[in-house]
Amino acid sequence: MKASASTADLLPIPESGGGSTPARPLVMVRNLTKQYGDFLALSDCSLDVGQGSVFGLLGPNGAGKTTLIRSLLGFLKPSAGSASVCGYDPQVDGVTLREQVAYLPGDARLPRHMRGVGVLRFFAEMHPSGNFERSQEIADRLELNQRRHVAFMSTGMRQKLALSVVLSLSTPLLILDEPTANLDPTIRAIVLDLVLEARKAGRTVIFSSHVLSEIEQTCDRVAFLRHGRLALELNMSDLQQRHRVWGMSPQGKLEPPNGISVNLTSFDRDGSPSSVSDGVVGSAGAGSSINAKHSILIARDKEPSATVAGEAELYGYRIDLAGDLSHWLPWLQQLSLRRTRIEPLGLRAVYDSVHFGEALSFGEAK
Repeated sequence: MKASASTADLLPIPESGGGSTPARPLVMVRNLTKQYGDFLALSDCSLDVGQGSVFGLLGPNGAGKTTLIRSLLGFLKPSAGSASVCGYDPQVDGVTLREQVAYLPGDARLPRHMRGVGVLRFFAEMHPSGNFERSQEIADRLELNQRRHVAFMSTGMRQKLALSVVLSLSTPLLILDEPTANLDPTIRAIVLDLVLEARKAGRTVIFSSHVLSEIEQTCDRVAFLRHGRLALELNMSDLQQRHRVWGMSPQGKLEPPNGISVNLTSFDRDGSPSSVSDGVVGSAGAGSSINAKHSILIARDKEPSATVAGEAELYGYRIDLAGDLSHWLPWLQQLSLRRTRIEPLGLRAVYDSVHFGEALSFGEAK
């Protein structure tokens, strides 16, 4: 039993509660658009990046991530809209702004005639926030041979060198575009530790990556771009309260907990959602032991199947849960599902839902 991660099948993630004042945005983007002729590389993008947070940018190649980053740095002039980075307008105060930013591009170029240690010294002396000793310390943590010429370094070694330059800069904002590309798992883990250390020091990090596990480990909030549009923003703390339950039952309908109204959706044997399904999500009502932040969606095979000859036919069920899992456990136990398994929903399901479209129905879509 399986189902594709269509957005129509995903629960809306509730807004975070609490009365705490959100961090002042260090980056503010309003209706930013970049157009090349008839091609929209970025369309009407608006978002905030809180100070002292790690903000993830997700999306397939060509989604607009690099266009957004280069617009924030003043390297590209937007066709419409505006941005503020560290209090500066990229189109007016680009030079001053870039003094406040440490930027690792996805295609970092380094002087091939220089040794690694020479590159570290060159950039430390060129940037106002440069620190040669700090860059050497980071290079040592990344196990980089600083005596080798850049021309004779492997792709992974050049990535380590670029990271040593960028991560050593004591700027308020750190922008990393695919920072762990071409690195082995051990060094990837060290890079993620350095990102978390930057956040602990009060710095803001914008982290663009295709590796979803890295985003889950480091980011406080993520934005999904698709075809140049901001499809979805998501708090990682809310995603961690989402689970998916798989199970089998002879019942054609599962009864939801008291106070929750759920419309049953279904999926085909190949896992694709049924086109006749409404996919309505239920939320806890007044008087329910499950509070209003909890929601549920139940999906069922369109037809039952007998997995073993002679056994009764069983429906395959997929139940998506939002909210504290402990609230759902008594109800799940009452269902007497067979072959049950529970798994975190994770970024993969959300990413696939955005990638395949219709993300506007999912939580905090723009």
